[in-house]
Amino acid sequence: MASTKWTAAELADQSGRTAIITGASSGLGLVTARELARAGARVVLAVRDTEKGQRVAAGIPGDTEVRPLDLASLASVRAFAAGWTGALDILVNNAGIMAVPEGRTADGYELQIGTNHLGPFLLTGLLLPVITDRVVTVSSQLHRRGRIDLEDLNWEHRRYNATGAYNASKLANVLFTVELQRQLTEAGSRVRAVTAHPGIARTSLGNQADRVSRAIYRYLGWLFNDAEHGALPTLYAATQDVPGGSYIGPDGLGHLRGYPEIHQPSKRAQDPQMARRLWDLSARLTGAGQAAQPDQHMTGLR
Repeated sequence: MASTKWTAAELADQSGRTAIITGASSGLGLVTARELARAGARVVLAVRDTEKGQRVAAGIPGDTEVRPLDLASLASVRAFAAGWTGALDILVNNAGIMAVPEGRTADGYELQIGTNHLGPFLLTGLLLPVITDRVVTVSSQLHRRGRIDLEDLNWEHRRYNATGAYNASKLANVLFTVELQRQLTEAGSRVRAVTAHPGIARTSLGNQADRVSRAIYRYLGWLFNDAEHGALPTLYAATQDVPGGSYIGPDGLGHLRGYPEIHQPSKRAQDPQMARRLWDLSARLTGAGQAAQPDQHMTGLR
């Protein structure tokens, strides 16, 4: 699909719309928050470090608010959702960690699948009844190398591989979107689920990574998108008239840099049976289990 070289300068007026952006205190999330606020949206920065979030929000012109959210803690996710009132137009599941040393979330799950998938899965489920427009989940082209072992999601019976765990979590993001869109369509909802990816972007995310990944960022960073361009697929996914289930990323250099366009995720990421099995496992692990009750455009995870 040909790119139109879309940029944030083309954002339509977002006045009257509300967006939550997780991980909005740096990198892609910060740019996404800044541009949506500049276009008139009310933007909620959902962040672990609220002091840093307040400093960032102070530099963003427009209507912003900072609220605490740690996706590595299901209790924090539930507290955030419990404190939300009113309609929500856009949820951007942006926050994530990359290729970090082996660790566990507050609930005992492998740190990357917990932070990058299970936390956003529960957050989306709890907020979905009030979402009026779309859910955007940020994945990665590395999902193409991902393999998910549903019998060992937490890497308890395999030798831990930080990059492999990251790739699996990013594959989970796309599978989540596939199943969420299927359920929304089946329920007659107008809400859309969309996946975006930045290509490879020069952000602080690389600072968390293992030694090899950091070296790649250091020596080949000139090839990659900066944060301004890396956030464009997310902004496009959040605001443009794209079909539910779309996968949006850069148009150039093997979809690793450039301007947003719709293209295809891996075949593995489009497997409806795997998407459903992962959904069911995620629901059990997080305790998410509302039945879908369509009310105009509103629905819930099931």
